[in-house]
Amino acid sequence: MKKVGFGIVGIGNMGSAHVKTIGEISNAELVAVCDINPEAFKRIAPETAEKITCTTSLDEFLAVKGLDAVIVAVPHYFHPDIAIAAMNAGKHIIVEKPIAVHKAEAIRLINEGKKHPELIKSLMFNQRTIPAHRKIKQLIDSGELGAIRRINWIITNWFRSQFYYDSGDWRASWAGEGGGVLLNQCPHQLDLMQWFFGMPTRVRATAKLGKYHDIEVEDEVNAYLEYADGKVGNFIASTGEMPGTNRLEITAERGRLVYENGKIEFIRNEMETSEFCRTTKKLFGTCDTWNCTVNYSDNGESAHQHRNIISNVADAILNGTPLTAPMEEGIRGLELGNAMLLSGLKDKTVELPIDAGEYAEMLDKLIATSRYRKKAAPKQQASAEDMRNSF
Repeated sequence: MKKVGFGIVGIGNMGSAHVKTIGEISNAELVAVCDINPEAFKRIAPETAEKITCTTSLDEFLAVKGLDAVIVAVPHYFHPDIAIAAMNAGKHIIVEKPIAVHKAEAIRLINEGKKHPELIKSLMFNQRTIPAHRKIKQLIDSGELGAIRRINWIITNWFRSQFYYDSGDWRASWAGEGGGVLLNQCPHQLDLMQWFFGMPTRVRATAKLGKYHDIEVEDEVNAYLEYADGKVGNFIASTGEMPGTNRLEITAERGRLVYENGKIEFIRNEMETSEFCRTTKKLFGTCDTWNCTVNYSDNGESAHQHRNIISNVADAILNGTPLTAPMEEGIRGLELGNAMLLSGLKDKTVELPIDAGEYAEMLDKLIATSRYRKKAAPKQQASAEDMRNSF
């Protein structure tokens, strides 16, 4: 069986996990890894390391024989430049979330990607492969729920301790990471919000900086979303609540769907809400309902989310299989998060699409005051040559 030769740039927590994952995939093999710090290679099992190229040189990495595709697992600010360098070297790419720190950088990456239509370009939106999420997407797209009226997603089971933030001085800093809960913990949920429901037209949010921790970025966000078709949404995220909640509630014409603790429950109305409202002669009360548990087959797929994305990209390269998470779609969830932060920090309602320049200017001002910048802040727009010199 033909295998796609993968390489990984960035052997941190996620990069080292991808090393193991690729070893589990029948249509992929690991041929090289790259990291600025040679100590990172100690994260790789010796029996694996001796079979592959381990290098601190990006040029040497991209020239490895048999390297077909690159997984970009470096800090957020470097995602666009490493991905662009890989594409310019003729390599297919998978970019870890988020696609970039802000919309303008995402646009730059996407535009560069358009110059390489022959290449497969994916994002590591592994939560799109979770069977429960795919079932919810199916229920929405099929019209089973009817027109959606309101969305509530409380996603506060991201608790992080002060020790977590103190474990790296780049963490939770404007210059080192580019944001907090919206950029680090929530890109998957922001992607799922747009994947399920589309993009809103207006956002109004509050964003609390260092509410629960000694950090300079947001660790709590409350956002209200308005959509062109009249539905509204609420998105709440925090790293300061314990034990926290992960509950998605969708109110629609045909009832209410709740996804929590791995279970999908649907209270289905016998009549659509608007029809019952218009035709009933009751002063009070509602129509009859059915309490439904929505069953879906998992078969252990939830435990292999990253494997599924990498295997999907390999299938796309070998067989033309459609991508689960095309890179171009990454700008949507990123823009949604950018809009929330722009609204919260400027205390205003933000219209979408947002002004990418306005957000970049706001971020530049935040970076200028960042504690991490005083030590060693990465450039927002490093050139490919800068990146090569840094590895």
